[in-house]
Amino acid sequence: MQVHRDLELLPLFKNAVVTIGTFDGVHLGHQQIITQLKEEAARINGETVIITFHPHPRKIVHDRPSIHILSVLQEKIALLQAKGIDHLVVIPFNETFADQTAEAYIRHFLFEKFHPHTVIIGYDHKFGKNRRGDYHLLEEYGAQLGFEVKEIPEHVLNNVTISSTRIREALLKSDLATANNYLGYDYFFEGLVVDGNKLGRTLGYPTANLHIQDNEKLVPGNGIYVVEAEIVSSGLPKDDGNESYPPLATPHSLLKGMMSIGIRPTINGKNRVIEVNLFDFNSNIYGQTLRVYVKKYLREELKFNSLGELTAQLHKDKLDSLAFFNIAH
Repeated sequence: MQVHRDLELLPLFKNAVVTIGTFDGVHLGHQQIITQLKEEAARINGETVIITFHPHPRKIVHDRPSIHILSVLQEKIALLQAKGIDHLVVIPFNETFADQTAEAYIRHFLFEKFHPHTVIIGYDHKFGKNRRGDYHLLEEYGAQLGFEVKEIPEHVLNNVTISSTRIREALLKSDLATANNYLGYDYFFEGLVVDGNKLGRTLGYPTANLHIQDNEKLVPGNGIYVVEAEIVSSGLPKDDGNESYPPLATPHSLLKGMMSIGIRPTINGKNRVIEVNLFDFNSNIYGQTLRVYVKKYLREELKFNSLGELTAQLHKDKLDSLAFFNIAH
């Protein structure tokens, strides 16, 4: 998949089949749209093109300084890459872009930059200043300029909206089963491994303390989780070019472990921290990036009367995690 960030450097797409959206999470609802996109491109021997925006349009249009998203840009790129999309175009979404008229959006952005053969879009999609552009206007211009417009079925769009909402709600409630079911994959995030207070090492359960560098990334609710993880030494690339993005992991390459998200009440902690204990692993990974796949919620965060009680519970958590992986201990 090629990633493009400069509208002036776009290639001449071959029979471009284009769709537009935020694709936050690239969940099962989005995957239905991607399937339709790929089928149409295959029918006309064309290329699939997804146009997405960064930052999220809600931050600009609705003036929301902080939002929770399921996939930061680099994660979205990795997910779309795994789906076999030909081209992803990342549009810097700002007030100038949002302020163009619907007619200018169609003629000078969509038509002149992409020369689409087909645009696949939802019946309720709105665009241009004050969201005045819609499916019917696009159809009208398509007839004039020579491109087809096809509709994403209403039930698919409903699936997208419902899924996104339910995934966010489920993650905040630590309901991993629901979230992962709607996603179609295990929810994941990345964090930089930073210094902690070394308590886990003292208890016999050394942890990688993670700092999430993008504060818009939704972190699951507090609790103890079963996880798999992989080290991505340099982290995901920044937004500065067409780098090759680390693909999503294959199961055999993953480290197994457990994770705690919370304030650590047993030691009267105040700040929320994310700690990952990797089984049978003792390498120094400070300063590296860990990609964590959240598999299952084990239990809520508890306050214990002593470190001895905490250690006993950690032992049980590890046994429960190993049992999830069907690993004897």
